[in-house]
Amino acid sequence: MNFVIVTGMSGAGKSSAINCFEDMGYYCVDNLPPTLIKSFAELIVSQQNKLSKVVLGIDTRGGSLFADLFTSLNELQKSGHTYEIVFFDCSDAELIKRFKETRRLHPLARSERIEEGIERERRILREIKEKANHIIDTSYMLPKDTRGVLYKIYCEDKAFDSLMITIVSFGFKYGIPIDADLVFDVRFAPNPYYIPEMRPHTGNESIVSDYVMQFEVSQTFLTKLQDMIAFLIPNFKKEGKNQLVIAIGCTGGKHRSVTLANALYDYLQNEGHTVIKQHRDIEKDSKRGK
Repeated sequence: MNFVIVTGMSGAGKSSAINCFEDMGYYCVDNLPPTLIKSFAELIVSQQNKLSKVVLGIDTRGGSLFADLFTSLNELQKSGHTYEIVFFDCSDAELIKRFKETRRLHPLARSERIEEGIERERRILREIKEKANHIIDTSYMLPKDTRGVLYKIYCEDKAFDSLMITIVSFGFKYGIPIDADLVFDVRFAPNPYYIPEMRPHTGNESIVSDYVMQFEVSQTFLTKLQDMIAFLIPNFKKEGKNQLVIAIGCTGGKHRSVTLANALYDYLQNEGHTVIKQHRDIEKDSKRGK
């Protein structure tokens, strides 16, 4: 029997992932003490109606019990079973934001700052992250994005693209995304903001996107950008990178950056990459150029 071990940083989306697995027909057990993994496997096998798809949620809430994880997994293998590890990660800034929004305490920082709990948990989880079969970074992901990634791996049986690519459109007037790996300035493209009938619309609408992309300078930039990203992706993977954030900015983050971010997103999706997008500033009201 093959077991799927779901683990990772607190707040990174493990609980949502386990719900997704349940929807896909897996039998799921969350927060199982690692010392009970072997006994649980024996119990499952002894049943007449054997379960073929089992997910075990393991995290640091078990305290010192978590240290027994690798011993238990080795015993599982000796018993003839196999397992794979899905590790959910997230940026420190996003984890802090999530804990503050939900007003929950970090399990490893009951009487300390959230940052200290996150740092301690990263140290504890370092080894299991290194041994994970799949690392899913949810920094920019919504629950539906997580569901899509898991469905692709476990229902469609497609190879998981270990590099999660996030495309962010933004407005320079609101600041560059602090976690961006690559930043591109598209303020050179003709600006729809100065055409009154286009001003209230966004790059998500054809009236704006068609205008931006009709110019040779926009088309040439997109072609060169696609070529460069196609070159970089395999090299990033060789270095073990699992999250790539590409930020595309114009003045206000509503017209040009959105149009070109959408175009790059479509290209990467068609190429089979794992990619999500976020239009960070598209809803922000502004009286200046977009």
